[in-house]
Amino acid sequence: MVKNILVPVDGSEGSDRAIGEAAELAKACDAKVNFLYVANINQLAINACLSDAILDAVTKAGNVILDRAMEMLPAEVEKEAFSETGSPAVVILDFAENHPTDLIVMGSRGLGVVKGVLLGSVSQYIVEQSKCPVLVVK
Repeated sequence: MVKNILVPVDGSEGSDRAIGEAAELAKACDAKVNFLYVANINQLAINACLSDAILDAVTKAGNVILDRAMEMLPAEVEKEAFSETGSPAVVILDFAENHPTDLIVMGSRGLGVVKGVLLGSVSQYIVEQSKCPVLVVK
């Protein structure tokens, strides 16, 4: 039975569709939804030190995305928001293993810097490596 749903969010259209699917599942199963925003430091700087100002800006952007995701769910659905920093695929899997997670619901395509080459690579990796079921929303 699905009681805890993890929804990685990045502000993309695919992420928004995943939120919609998770909302329907949560209502049907009386499940809690955990939103996870991962600040992808790999995209922000390669071989460079991240300043506090950059990290602060990324954190604020993540909070806006998480707040919006929380508002997209009906009030009766239990929900919580989390923000992490790192490689999205690794952080998502780590989060799923360290927090009760029965299902991961995520968009098939996110906001990647190198679109076309990396589109869907995070969702594909999650599907292949996750220990719990994954629903990829197109």
